[in-house]
Amino acid sequence: MSLGDHLRELRNRLVKSVLAIVVCTIAAAFFKDKLLHFLMTPLPACAANGQPPAGVKHCAQIAVIGVTQPFSLTLKVCLTAGLVAAVPIWLYQLWAFISPGLHKHERRYSLAFLTAGTPLFLAGVTCAYLLMPTTIEVLGSFTPIGAQQILPVDGYLNIATRMLLVFGLAFEFPLLLVMLNFGGVLSAKRMAGWWRGMVMGITVFAAVATPSADPISMLALAAPIWLLYFVAVGVAQLNDRRRRRNNPDADLDDEEASHVDLSVDAVEGAESVAASGPAVASPTPRASVPSARAEQVDDDIT
Repeated sequence: MSLGDHLRELRNRLVKSVLAIVVCTIAAAFFKDKLLHFLMTPLPACAANGQPPAGVKHCAQIAVIGVTQPFSLTLKVCLTAGLVAAVPIWLYQLWAFISPGLHKHERRYSLAFLTAGTPLFLAGVTCAYLLMPTTIEVLGSFTPIGAQQILPVDGYLNIATRMLLVFGLAFEFPLLLVMLNFGGVLSAKRMAGWWRGMVMGITVFAAVATPSADPISMLALAAPIWLLYFVAVGVAQLNDRRRRRNNPDADLDDEEASHVDLSVDAVEGAESVAASGPAVASPTPRASVPSARAEQVDDDIT
């Protein structure tokens, strides 16, 4: 395919992904009240008398500020729900754009990647949702004594949607490494050699991605990604071992020469060329035939 064909293919895949997200967003709009209640459940709202609920040290007064804020909140929640619901579709479109560049036997893994990618994304979303009460509790603990915390719904939903999407996409990172390994781009040996930098990079990413500064939220995001990274290294090692059995030169680069067998095998039953070749007739001497011109000259002389 030319560059223009690749760009048109990318455009078609993006359009299909966006249409799937839009359709899921419209479907989520019919359940906006249940979705808002689902996202607001982890928030420790104060009771009518201003006291925190049982088992919670800090609470907040939930407020909606502005005339257009309820509409923007509903749109944001529905869009997030549509993005999560369309995970199988846009993951398939991503893999369908990459798969034409792979061999036929490598395309068989597309269904496995799609099957594994959706639960991983949902697992990250679930982990973020379960961690939400702890995050809000830690952030609320910085409220000065005697002050009443008023929490705008917009600010809370920004934190909630950010955590849901970041956790979901972070859980897809090990699957991306496995995809690169099956595509022949990244080897298991190289992945294993990066483990120190990967652990450090995942830790820094978790510290930046989580909105709270407590170590519990950071470890709750970093620890599963650490585990999934080492699982991805193990899967890549099994794949490289299988590939090496099928092709001993699979680990060689394109510029690296393969092994050349210079051993000489003995030849049995050799025959001479004269004995085995066809007989060639010896050339006969050519007779000297006088021309008619020479005979006429001799007659004139005589």
